[in-house]
Order: sequence, then C-alpha cells, then structure tokens
Amino acid sequence: MINSNAYDYINVLDRTADASWMRNEVIGNNIANVNTPGYKRQDVDFENELQQALGDSRYVTMDAKVRYSMRRGLKPRLYTDHSNYSYRLDGNNVDIDTENVELAANQLKYQGIIAGIRSEFNNLQAAMKGGT
Repeated sequence: MINSNAYDYINVLDRTADASWMRNEVIGNNIANVNTPGYKRQDVDFENELQQALGDSRYVTMDAKVRYSMRRGLKPRLYTDHSNYSYRLDGNNVDIDTENVELAANQLKYQGIIAGIRSEFNNLQAAMKGGT
C-alpha cells in the first residue's frame, strides 16, 4: 500500500481487486467441492464493508471517506453461505450453475477494477506531465 493521499483511490481499488481475487478462489473451491457431502458454499463479503466505510458520514467529501476507509482497515470477509440450508440429501448446498454465473460475473468485475486502477495511474501520469 502506498502512503500518500494521491494514491487513496488506487489503494481502495487495490483492496477491491484483492477481494475480487479472493472471491475467485473461493468460487473455485466451491466448484471443486460440488460433490463433497456436507460441504457448505462459501463467499466473500467486501461490497458491504466498502459501502459501510464510505457511507458512515453523510456530510463528508468522498476523498475524506476514502481516506477514512483505508485507515479503518478495509478487508474482505469470508463467510459460509446459508450454512443451515441444503436442497440436496447429502447436505451440500453448492449449485454448479450458480457458481459458474458468479465466477463469470466476478471475472468481469475484476477486469473492471483493473481498468479503474489503470485509469487512476494514467490520471496521475498526466498530472505529473503537467496535463499535456
């Protein structure tokens, strides 16, 4: 993590990319365990953490909210999804079709995050060149 206010948005995007990467691994694990009796689907909660961090103060600038979210230690949270629920007799609650859709959606989200990081670095580069 880079310690400068100029990099606050990049740092948040970096944490978001890490969370998306973590979700990709968790979904892969869910898919690998689709036939494991008793296995319960896992997922990553980052969006709610980010929303909470950015939405805490109504009358604060977005820059201040982003700075605050980084000081707060914004991290993804791994959780077991519907741990008491299973539509299968073996106790497993993984649906392969849902996992494949989640995987595709997460990959698109990750690509968007990387594009956002690239854009932020391009903005910084343009500012360092004097905007020319």
